[in-house]
Amino acid sequence: QVQLMESGGGSVQAGGSLRLSCTASGGSVSTHCMAWFRQPPGKKREGVAAIDSGSRQWPFYSESVKGRFTISRDSATNTVYLEMNSLNVDDSAMYYCAARRDSGCGLMVTYSFWGEGTQVTVSS
Repeated sequence: QVQLMESGGGSVQAGGSLRLSCTASGGSVSTHCMAWFRQPPGKKREGVAAIDSGSRQWPFYSESVKGRFTISRDSATNTVYLEMNSLNVDDSAMYYCAARRDSGCGLMVTYSFWGEGTQVTVSS
């Protein structure tokens, strides 16, 4: 079983930046497809970014964050990051880290392991 713990959320003004971290235990971020999802209050959860396993490291982004968010991973610390720039109020949400061991990666596949989330609030 992979356990995931998110950190780095907080409050920021529009136009600002935040970096979220997801530290994994019980499994390697290098052998799993890793992703970030978010869920604003009263809305459905949506995929934000994903990164493939192994040497592929192909990133996937939703259209709403493409060009502003960057997903990366550090095998040495077993951590996945989400660098978020040019934040706007629509980015306010609970952000969740997720992992998938099965083949296939992206924002439309099913993830088996989830963290408890970290809150991001963007004010205008």
